[in-house]
Amino acid sequence: MSGHSKWATTKHKKAAIDAKRGKLFAKLIKNIEVAARTGGGDPAGNPTLYDAIQKAKKSSVPNTNIDNAVKRGSGATAGGSDWENITYEGYAPGGVAVLIECLTDNRNRAAAEVRTALTRNGGQLADPGSVSYVFDRRGVVMVPKSEKSEDELLEIVLEAGAEEINDHGDAWQIVSEATDFVAVRSALQEAGVDYDSAEASWVPNLQVPLDADGARKMIRVVEALEDSDDVQDVFANGDVPDDVLAELDED
Repeated sequence: MSGHSKWATTKHKKAAIDAKRGKLFAKLIKNIEVAARTGGGDPAGNPTLYDAIQKAKKSSVPNTNIDNAVKRGSGATAGGSDWENITYEGYAPGGVAVLIECLTDNRNRAAAEVRTALTRNGGQLADPGSVSYVFDRRGVVMVPKSEKSEDELLEIVLEAGAEEINDHGDAWQIVSEATDFVAVRSALQEAGVDYDSAEASWVPNLQVPLDADGARKMIRVVEALEDSDDVQDVFANGDVPDDVLAELDED
């Protein structure tokens, strides 16, 4: 029975991973569709679409799915949905600020799912403006550490508008003004440097230090929110120290 039990557990984990991948694919496809609808279907002239396609490719979304999304968004084929961008604000336990970006074709459903995910995990929805001031819109490019050293990257991206490089474990986080991240990404490409992602993101200007219990509670809230098909991105200002991360990895 132990062999069967192990197989069943592995099967269950694989199903969960596949389900999450399916949700991720759907969210990446929506991003592509909206980018094509907003700025046209040519990635060369639409940086937002270019980055949405690159992000999808790095997550192994099939090229056929990507092409079809571009065609739907640009109007080349029928079937595109009327997606709406909505941002919600809330709190996770411990006063952690949470910013939730949704892309939905049903505003009422999105609001209900966000509220449920928060309240069932000890958080709460907040009024507009309650937590958004804790975040700044910034350009964020993530580069694997195997590509270049911090000093080498600085030489490449400073001229393009990069302001700082932060150590994020296996990757370097290059931060710039939101309007400069395309230039930073282009500078990396010209230097032959691969990157994991490049996008405008919400970066906290004030962080709440968390112990292991607080970190677990924040992660539960974030995962519950990300489980909604309508939620595209979740940003939180909880700061998890390295020793706490190591403790969570052992769980």
